[in-house]
Amino acid sequence: MELLPSLYISHGAPTYALESGIAGNHLAALGRALQRPRAMLVVSPHWMTPVLRVTMSARPPTIHDFGGFPRALYELEYPASGHPELAACTLNVLRAAGYRAEGDTVRGLDHGVWVPLMHLYPQADVPVLQLSMPARLDADAAFALGQALRPLAAEGVLIIGSGSLTHNLDDYYNQHGRDEDYVVEFAAWIAAAVAAGDQDKLRRAMAIAPHARRAHPTPEHYWPLLIAAGAAPNFLPVTVLEGGISHGMLAMDSFLFGQAISPSTSYPDGV
Repeated sequence: MELLPSLYISHGAPTYALESGIAGNHLAALGRALQRPRAMLVVSPHWMTPVLRVTMSARPPTIHDFGGFPRALYELEYPASGHPELAACTLNVLRAAGYRAEGDTVRGLDHGVWVPLMHLYPQADVPVLQLSMPARLDADAAFALGQALRPLAAEGVLIIGSGSLTHNLDDYYNQHGRDEDYVVEFAAWIAAAVAAGDQDKLRRAMAIAPHARRAHPTPEHYWPLLIAAGAAPNFLPVTVLEGGISHGMLAMDSFLFGQAISPSTSYPDGV
């Protein structure tokens, strides 16, 4: 199997599961275009632990870790299987890189995992593992964690960082009915840095990107981008999946590191 690229996904609000929009359509097209992996390993900020943990269940349950949303969301299930063999391989890879890592036979998949995967692989026919995100993390440590995961690409594992390109909950709950200018500017800056392969800019984004502290009052939804970037066997070429803006303040762009996929051949008309 060829080395797989890595993927950063903006997972948006839980309602993204019911409202695909531009971002969901692009993910669906990407799922059809990608070489099918043996499994996906997803890192989400909705599972943070002091010691790294990897799901080991053969049938990880769907976790509805949110409140106050339409009842239909709580009835959704993403019945993908797990992959205990590759979970054990993941633990070995992490330990070889010097990380403390443990298996978790109980934990299921949080909405940062299953919501975007409902668009990427809607049939839930690719096994899914989840890796917790360290509770203490900075930009360099996030990138280094991605680098530690690189050997899994040779095992047919698609490494996915699932976060949000912008994530300001105060603005989410006080929406003004329009796309916020700071969201547009921050998302454009990040997309340009990604397209240029400027890893240094991405690692310093919280200090130098326009409106970074408003886009991410806390950075846990940005770190998965650096994890995905670090995990790529080759950073370039990059496929930028434009996702638009949801709820006026959630930038929904996603990035595929290490593979160029042409929109003209991969995306359906009208996307």
